[in-house]
Amino acid sequence: MKKLLLTAVAVLLCCMVQAQTTLQILGKSHAMKRVEINKKYLLLPVQEKEDIAEVHVLVGSHLVQSLNVRLAVDKVDYYVPLEISRYADNVDKNSHLLLDITFHGDRRFTGAMKDFLCWKEMKLSDTFDTKNRETYRPTYHHTPAYGWMNDPNGMFYKDGVYHLFYQWNPYGSMWENMTWGHSTSRDLIHWEAQPTAIEPDALGQIFSGSCVVDKQNDRVVAFYTSAGKSQVQSMAVSADNGITFQKYEANPVLVSTEEDFRDPKVFWNAEIQKWNLILAAGQEMYIYSSKDLTNWTYESAFGKEYGCHDGVWECPDLMKLHINGTDKEKWMLICNINPGGPFGGSATQYFIGDFDGKKFTCDDAPEETKWMDYGKDHYATVTFDNAPDGRHIALAWMSNWQYANQVPTKQYRSANSVPRDLGLFEHEGEVYCRVTPSKELLALRGKVLNKLSQACEIVVDVKGSTEIVLSNSIGEQVVMTYDAAKHEFAMDRTRSYASFSENFPVKTIAPTYGDIKQLRIFVDHSSIEAFDADGKMAMTNLVFPSEPYSKISVKGGKATIYSLAP
Repeated sequence: MKKLLLTAVAVLLCCMVQAQTTLQILGKSHAMKRVEINKKYLLLPVQEKEDIAEVHVLVGSHLVQSLNVRLAVDKVDYYVPLEISRYADNVDKNSHLLLDITFHGDRRFTGAMKDFLCWKEMKLSDTFDTKNRETYRPTYHHTPAYGWMNDPNGMFYKDGVYHLFYQWNPYGSMWENMTWGHSTSRDLIHWEAQPTAIEPDALGQIFSGSCVVDKQNDRVVAFYTSAGKSQVQSMAVSADNGITFQKYEANPVLVSTEEDFRDPKVFWNAEIQKWNLILAAGQEMYIYSSKDLTNWTYESAFGKEYGCHDGVWECPDLMKLHINGTDKEKWMLICNINPGGPFGGSATQYFIGDFDGKKFTCDDAPEETKWMDYGKDHYATVTFDNAPDGRHIALAWMSNWQYANQVPTKQYRSANSVPRDLGLFEHEGEVYCRVTPSKELLALRGKVLNKLSQACEIVVDVKGSTEIVLSNSIGEQVVMTYDAAKHEFAMDRTRSYASFSENFPVKTIAPTYGDIKQLRIFVDHSSIEAFDADGKMAMTNLVFPSEPYSKISVKGGKATIYSLAP
């Protein structure tokens, strides 16, 4: 009898454990699922066509994490990792996490929630495979190992290492769950993925911002937008060169009644011996100053009636630059705008003038708009803090908000541009931004090729008007032309594969501000970046050929093709 009783108790306990791990459907859009913490990750199955599901992660009755993920209903596009081992110390032995999940899809199209494929496909694992399986992933451009990426953030150089943070969604390859991802490099070409840097909190998602090297206090300080019910500015401090950050206890450090109030760029201004902060506020830029990086004084605003105002102003930068071939200097204010770009969607404009630490005074006519890059896929351009040798090295997000969520990749979405050094040049009495590929790209050159490669640099010595055509065996092509009489460079990708968006086919045209003698064209699987070798023209465009471009035709110039293989 005693033996039977013990057996019954054992069976009951077993049933209780099963009940704890069984899916519980609580309504037509609400479910709970308990997950045992015996592996590092819970792999979540994603189906991109579905609406997001809100997932609240609870330990006991405490909310420890919230995320949005497009959980698979009837097909798995890929998996994303939810690191559950981080909560192992917060639960008792044999305890579980509770996933509280709310779906937003229309049941008429998705069916009964109990039948969703995600319940069968959630997997516990100690590893997550990030091996590249993408046809279009670049060879020598920075990309995230997985997930969505947009704006470059918080870039700085310290102790021989370049740090690149970026807007990142760890739980899917479409925009959501904004977090700061992190990569490092010693040469701006070879990038190593680092642990997640800054995660969302009660103030909101982590939008764009910057980092500064505070040499006096031997620390790195990050400033970013906390995007919750309002957009406010927050601060975090790193004592280990940007590997980990501690959020400032008195966040936020700046607030406003402006609805769009974001993207703080901070820099040390030696001329006034203070820190300056510039951020986007609607269609203006607000400028602040501080002695200690914590207490900020509003100084002025810039932007009304200047430049393009067809969209929201974002991601500013402000720097003093040398005018090439002279002993003069000017300040340049970078202003990214979306929409309103010269060929639709997002782009980078800039203003030339003077800055006294309090007010930026623009030299350009109010109605004049100057574009840094005349392609369609160059946005959120910002520079590295503390770059060596006084350089101003910029990276851009190589995409466009018109179609960024739809480009034909799944494991990841978006790359950064090649690094570019910024300066200034004069033409017919006007000052313009000078953009040249960073010198580190020269070290990447390999052997000279006798045919086109998916990862190469094409150097074209120009002899008057020139035409360069890249094509494949099925008739897809990109046509680049330089019109010496009009002083214009154009890139036509209308015959490149573009079925994912009606906004993708386009011919982009740039002024060259005088003659071009040499073109440098960087090709990397799904992108083409063309530069005047003297820095007077830059054009960045994505391409997605159905098969790689294998042929090159050049009229009016001589081309040399260099292999580029990190």
